[in-house]
Amino acid sequence: MRTPFVVGNWKLNKTIAEALALVTELKNQLGAVKGVAVGVAPTFVALPAVAKRLEGSTLATCAQDCFWESSGAWTGEVSAAQLADAGATWAIVGHSERRQFFGDRSDTVGKKARAALAAGLGAIVCVGESLAERDGGKTLAVVDEQLDGGLVGMDASVAPKLVIAYEPVWAIGTGRTATPGQAQEVHAHIRKRLADRLGAVAADAIRIQYGGSVKPSNAEALMAENDIDGALVGGASLEAADFIAIVKAARSA
Repeated sequence: MRTPFVVGNWKLNKTIAEALALVTELKNQLGAVKGVAVGVAPTFVALPAVAKRLEGSTLATCAQDCFWESSGAWTGEVSAAQLADAGATWAIVGHSERRQFFGDRSDTVGKKARAALAAGLGAIVCVGESLAERDGGKTLAVVDEQLDGGLVGMDASVAPKLVIAYEPVWAIGTGRTATPGQAQEVHAHIRKRLADRLGAVAADAIRIQYGGSVKPSNAEALMAENDIDGALVGGASLEAADFIAIVKAARSA
């Protein structure tokens, strides 16, 4: 059985003080929750303080991105090794906002994922289609291309440290959510593609999160689907009560 993994992606939100207040409440409220793994992804500047506050707890500290080189003349970038040194244990790569606004491509997402794994981090590799691509019947082709680039050079040994996050771009921050059936269709396809590339055993072990306007009211129905193994939560992760409800829904599902 795959343990659901729910990660709150705080994006460009929260001062260090606000981040510590939120994560302290989550630590207190979720410390005893069993059957679901939980992580939070603060901004880079808050990450060391959050990681320190979460020491001794079951909650993971995740980075929102990483760079593919370990050092050098790369102004403004942060390496996976530096993130690990700051206390992160996972890195999100290929988020749709990084692809849309910062030029991340499937090949560079793969380089970031490999760098995260090489530094001892887990990699949450995001894939997903735009509204035009869905309306054009291209969802699975887009996801295939993103998976192909994101998983270059990987074999079955990465399964414990690899998570795929399916996030339909048209459902991020819009209030629209893929129906459980729509999400399950893509998740099942992703698992088949993982099996083709990494083998059935590894594919069965890899968790596939759903991301896209996840909230307490829809979380349990989404995560009741066979191939949905948790959530990558955006806006709803900024309020402790909402995020806690989603984590508990994942456990129930």
